[in-house]
Order: sequence, then C-alpha cells, then structure tokens
Amino acid sequence: MKKKLLSRIFAGVLGIFGLAILIAIAVPLANYQRISSQKYPKLLSPIPDKGGSTLGEESDLTKASNWFVGGAKSGDFTSSSVSFYTISIPKLKIDSASVAIGGEDLSKSLIHYPGTALPGQKGNAVIFGHSVLPLFFDSKDYLKIFSTLPNLNKGDEILVNYDGVSYKYRVETMQEILPTDLQVLDQDKSDSFLTLVTCVPPGDPRKPFRLIVRARIVPLAQTNANTWN
Repeated sequence: MKKKLLSRIFAGVLGIFGLAILIAIAVPLANYQRISSQKYPKLLSPIPDKGGSTLGEESDLTKASNWFVGGAKSGDFTSSSVSFYTISIPKLKIDSASVAIGGEDLSKSLIHYPGTALPGQKGNAVIFGHSVLPLFFDSKDYLKIFSTLPNLNKGDEILVNYDGVSYKYRVETMQEILPTDLQVLDQDKSDSFLTLVTCVPPGDPRKPFRLIVRARIVPLAQTNANTWN
C-alpha cells in the first residue's frame, strides 16, 4: 500500500514538474508573439512556404556566418589579429560586453558583422548576439546575452566604447525579418547607425526570424548636455 502511494506521489510530482517546464517554455513564446505583433507587425518580405529559402534546421547558430542566407561566409569573419570593443545597454543590464571584430563564435562574444562600419563612422555598424528563453537571460553568458533584446523600445540608449572613445546611440526602430533579408546590412552613409541582431522568438529551436534593433548616434552636443546612466 505504501509503495502504491509513493508511486502515485512520485508520478504526481513528475507531472507537475513536466507541466511547469511546458509553461516556462510556452508562456514566454506566446508573450513574445503578442508583443512582437504590436511593436513590429510586418516582415520585410512575406513568410515563405515550407519549401521557401530559409536556414536549414541543422545550421549551427552559434556561428554568425549561418544567420543570413547569402550573407558573409565563415572565412569573411576571420582576421590576422582579432580585436574587440565593448557595448553597454543600461535597460537590459548589459555592461561592457565584448564585441569581436574578426571571429564568429557567438558563445565567446558578440560579433561585429564583417564589411559593416565601425562604431562612430558614417554607415551601419552591425552586431550579432545569441539568445535563449528570457527566463535564462544572463548578461555575462554570450549564449544568453541578447535574450531580452525584444524588451528595448524606441528612445532606449546603447553605449559603445571603441578604441578609447565613447559613443551613445538611441534606438529608433525595431523590426522582425527573415534570414534572407540582407538589406538590413546595407550601409547608410547619411549618419552613424548601430544595428543589433538576434534570433527570435527567443527560445524557439527553429529560430525562424531575426530581430533588428536600429539605433542612431546621439550628436556630441546632445550627449554632453545629458547625464549618462
């Protein structure tokens, strides 16, 4: 009798544990879909049919070269001497995260996309970062660092320190795109822009879309007039 009771209790505990895991996965994904439909409702191009051109399920998304179809190849991310700069996002509690120029391993750092402008230059500096379920966000773990990127809003600040010079950027737009939409990597020389990219929905193993956070540099006079957080 005791064994039966213990078995039932054990089965009940396992059932509750399994349900809790299911809720922990399903709720953030559903919440992301709700928020994303309000913040950035349209893709740059329509969602493809099942036979559409998207990344294969076997792609290793810890390598930045696998994030865009037809984009930079693995060899484009290498350089003779890998250098770094840092990025901070106060709202997300990300402080002085390393961004690698050269190299593509997203488990070790954020990655500066090759062929894009450097911070402070005219053009578009593009930074890739990995994401998982927001529940597991960790600003010090580069496989989890951009998990809460969807929480940013227009007007939020991004701070960059490159070669001893500090720059402040302010978020202007956010949108969800397909891995085939390479125009987000284009260089707009009208000003200095910063683009943050991660796979979404965070925690979805298919990683079907890319979240694009586009920010513009804050003029020096305006930066000096305000106190940085």
